[in-house]
Amino acid sequence: MMVQQVPRDALVWPDWPDLPSNVGALATSRDGGVSLGPYGDGKGGGGLNLGLHCGDDAAAVHANRARLQAWLPGRPAWIAQVHGADVVDASTVGPDQPVRTGDASIATGAGVVCAILTADCLPVLFADLDGKVVGAAHAGWRGLAGGVLGATVEAMRAAGAGEITAWMGPAIGPSAFEVGCDVREAFLAALPGQATEDAFVRKPAGGVDQPVKFLADMFTLARWMLARDGVTRVHGGGQCTATAPERFYSYRRDHVTGRQASLIWIK
Repeated sequence: MMVQQVPRDALVWPDWPDLPSNVGALATSRDGGVSLGPYGDGKGGGGLNLGLHCGDDAAAVHANRARLQAWLPGRPAWIAQVHGADVVDASTVGPDQPVRTGDASIATGAGVVCAILTADCLPVLFADLDGKVVGAAHAGWRGLAGGVLGATVEAMRAAGAGEITAWMGPAIGPSAFEVGCDVREAFLAALPGQATEDAFVRKPAGGVDQPVKFLADMFTLARWMLARDGVTRVHGGGQCTATAPERFYSYRRDHVTGRQASLIWIK
């Protein structure tokens, strides 16, 4: 029996002008699947939750993954993400292999699909301009401050990448990502300077006893992190998960929710 595929308009197709022609990339939304309840599409229909770890029915998740598979040349290299900075070789990830822990993966062979799951954290896809090496990174604030993007770039260069281009997928945007002083301080320690300070906008005080809060711009922080590591060809970064309940899953908004995927591969 032929598996129904995710409708094309349910997917996010990167606006990525310097993506090499031999590289494929896409991201998913919450549309086009079979999951129900908080994992649905936000409009009363089935949702495309791709995360097995967030409380959804496993059979529904596997059905959603099968629908996505119709768009891909190989099985996605699903890794166990832990908000760190470890980079995995995607070719070593598979159903017959032990679960690999990490927050990024790279690939150098055709048909090997790098994949990461998010529901507010920042997904970043990478390719070198010659189309020889690709990568995908999961950058929550801890991983972003901890250097996961730089670690991915370093692993790609060690695998033979030349000049690298990147695309930032849907993530919680600067109008919705409220954080405390600890997050701001973590980024200032990792990337000191006025540019980092400018990525945090202090919110009006809620009262004498209320803690200081900021609105953080992860897209801007990621651009500065990438520039520090020599990656200046950076695209995307305009889609907010938290403010689009009928398009994207958002953990910060809903708490119980599904996961989107961002994927890249060499054709």
